[in-house]
Formats: sequence, structure tokens, C-alpha cells
Amino acid sequence: MRFYALFCCVAFYRSVNCYDFVTKYIEMPLDHFSFTSNATFKLRYLVNDTYFRQPSPVFFYTGNEGDISMFAQNTGFLFDSAPEFKALIVFAEHRYYGTSLPFGNLSYSSPSHLGYLSSQQALADYVYLINDLQKQYAIGDGQKLPVVAFGGSYGGMLSSWLRIKYPYAVIGAIASSAPIFQFKGITPCHTFYKIVTDVFRNLGSEKCEKTIRKSWTTIRNVAKDDNGRANVSSILRLCSIVKSVDDLNVLLDWMSEIYTNLAMVNYPYPADFLMPLPGNPIRVFCNTLDSVEYHDDLGLIKAIGTALEIYTNYTQQTKCNDIETTATADLGEKGWNFQSCTDMIMPICSTDEDMFENTPYNFTEYSEKCFKEYSVRPRNENVPILEYGGDDLETASNIVFSNGLLDPWSGGGVLKNISSKVTAVLMPDGAHHSDLRAKNHLDTEDVVNARNFHKKQIASWLGQYYWRYYGNNEYHLNYALKYKH
Repeated sequence: MRFYALFCCVAFYRSVNCYDFVTKYIEMPLDHFSFTSNATFKLRYLVNDTYFRQPSPVFFYTGNEGDISMFAQNTGFLFDSAPEFKALIVFAEHRYYGTSLPFGNLSYSSPSHLGYLSSQQALADYVYLINDLQKQYAIGDGQKLPVVAFGGSYGGMLSSWLRIKYPYAVIGAIASSAPIFQFKGITPCHTFYKIVTDVFRNLGSEKCEKTIRKSWTTIRNVAKDDNGRANVSSILRLCSIVKSVDDLNVLLDWMSEIYTNLAMVNYPYPADFLMPLPGNPIRVFCNTLDSVEYHDDLGLIKAIGTALEIYTNYTQQTKCNDIETTATADLGEKGWNFQSCTDMIMPICSTDEDMFENTPYNFTEYSEKCFKEYSVRPRNENVPILEYGGDDLETASNIVFSNGLLDPWSGGGVLKNISSKVTAVLMPDGAHHSDLRAKNHLDTEDVVNARNFHKKQIASWLGQYYWRYYGNNEYHLNYALKYKH
């Protein structure tokens, strides 16, 4: 069962930088929308005040589905920008991920415990935390610090929705690779895999794309019996032998996720988050695949296996391939899979237009799988649209949506300006929120331009804020003049 759990987790990557934080906790209401319980839990957040000078802004990262320390160590744009703005940096952990577990080790034990995991509750957590930060760091006299929200992928969705739903809490949002249109009736379900296919064909080769397309039928034909499944398992260096059709489906899903991940992390320099990868990994993958000559079905599978080593064993340290995971990091898959069955239903399918096996999307079947897995059913497919407005963003303001067009999630992103206050930044050569990564000498021009645009927008928001609340002082003049459009 594919819940597409990795789409926002691939947003960040280990780097050579090491950022220092103070780890803090806040007592958070378990349920923000009920007055029948006073239950609380400890929500973790990380603070770096190295550059902070009152009344400068708070750069507030809206945590994704994963351990917040991973994101904090790998979001270089905030650290590259904070000195200019004298900003306080805060990374807030999403409830049910990392150490922010409302019921400790029992948090995932039953639907009654998991029922408080939702984007709605998470946004309320962030507002609650921001209010507490104002008490801790604001200069007093009723004046507040301006807060700018940042996020990538699911975190980017949350940062934009935070500005939409709670505009008084943040003055603006930088939402990178945020597929807020990846919902029923807005984005066709086949778009995602079509983009992955185009990236492999254009950055790899047409031969590479055709070989992958052919491999699904080839593997299924070879794996029709026990001997064939054993051969496939051996050739692909699997940790355990494929013994059934269900096992075979897991294997093919594993391969699909690897191809998808390669597209998302196709950076021009080496990266190390999901797996250690070379720069331009799709080019390296396809060059490897295309260089292997084969003359029969087993040869084709061997060619695929050799190329997969670029993802699974680039460091030559992997003894065998575990098809239950496609990453070395703890990506919070359990929590995200649950959210994919409740408030984050994002229809995705594959058709003859892409290089993957045909996989139709059927809401009824999806609901049944969710019930089997979690004993819950999605109310309907339109929860995010009803909660946050879908593609009706004309009343929103001060949001920048950025998308790398090599990223398959860009198909569900905001790709054109909605208004003068809700803008879109496109990075034709960018992958999954390239702009939120630390600067690198191999960054493409469009990624550099996106970061500069972000800083200009932030400065504009800050200039307006300081003028409104502080009068014509040095802060307003600094941002109004230094970053004048």
C-alpha cells in the first residue's frame, strides 16, 4: 500500500554545517478544539539566538513529519539569512514526530491515541508556541516581534496555511515545494509520475526511461514462480527472498519510491539525507543503466540492479537491500501514513503516460486500505480544501510559493502569481525545495535568484510591519531602502 510518505521528508539533507540550538519544551494542549479535557503534552522546539537583536524578527520553521533536529541541521537558508535580519531562529516540532509524542510510546498504539494527529492541531500548536515566544522575547509594552514562517513540502504547506488561517500570528510565509494543490479536483492524479518520467528522460536518457518502463513486466514475468523470485532477490541483492506476490508488490513499490526520490533530490552537488548520493544522481543512474549490456530478462534485471546501487550503495557500505525502507533517516512514515488516511489525502496515480506500472486511484479502495491499516476511514477527499481553501487564494496575502520544476511535487504547487501579495517563484533547474538548502557554489542561477527574491519579500513585509508598529525608525528605513524593489 503506497501512502506516498516521503514527499516532504526528502526536503532536507545533511550538510557540512553544524548549527547550535537550545532545546526547549512547551506544555501544549492535547486538543485545541475541545473544552472537555485539560490534557497536555510536551512539544519540543529548538532556538538559536546567535544573531537576534530586539525588536528583530523571528524566523519560525513549521516542522514537517519528522524529527525536528534533522530539519534544523539542514535548513541553511535560514542561517544564511538570519545575520542580515538579526533574526531569532526557531524550529518547531510537529506533534507525533521526533520526541513530541503526546502519549509517549503509546502514541501510535491505537486510533484513540492517534486521533489528535492532524495539520489543524499542528497549526494551533504553532500559534500557541508563537504566542509564548512573544512573551519570552518581545520588548514589552504590548509590542510584538514580527514572525516570518518558513517551511518546505508538508512544512511549506503548513507555513502557507498558518498565514492563511492565522494571519495575525505571522507577517508572511516562505512556502517552498508546498503542493497545496495536490488534492481532488485541482491537480490530475497522473501529474506526479509524469514529471518523474520527464525528468528521467530529459536529464538521463530516453533509453534509461524505456528500460525502467520495460522492467516492471520483465520482473513480474521472471518472478512467477519460487525459482524466479529467488533469482530476482539474488540479482537485486535483497536482504530477504521475495516469497509471494505481496512481497513482489513491496519490491516494486520500493523501486518506484527510489526513482521518485532520485527525481526529488536531483541536486547538482553531492547530498546526504535519504541516502548518500552523487551530484546530478539521475544522470549518474541513467549513465550506469545505459552502460550495462543485456540480452535477456535476467540481464535487464541485473542492469536495473546495478543502476539502483547508485541510490542504495553509493558508499559501498550496504551489504544488502532492505525493501521495507528507502532512506537511512527516521522520516516519520507511520505518522504521515496515518495523516494520508485522514486530513492529507493526495490522489496520485500512474498511467501509460509515465514509466511506472499503471496504478489507478480509487477512493473507495483507498478508504478500505486505510481502515485495514489504522481502523479509520477518511471522511472525504476534500478536508484540506474545506479547511484551507484549496486553490481559492485571492484573499490570502504575504506568501511566496517556490517550486523547483525538477520536483514531481511541483505539479501540485502554485506555479503562477495569484495576486500581488501571493507570488510564485519557479526554479526550472531546481529540485525539491533547493532554495531552503544552504548556499553552495554549484547552485544554479534560478535557485540563487529565488533566495534573493525571498529576502526582498521578507524585507518588504518587515518594512511595512515596523512602519505600522514602530514608526519611521531605523528598522523601517533599513528594510525599505536596502531591499527596495
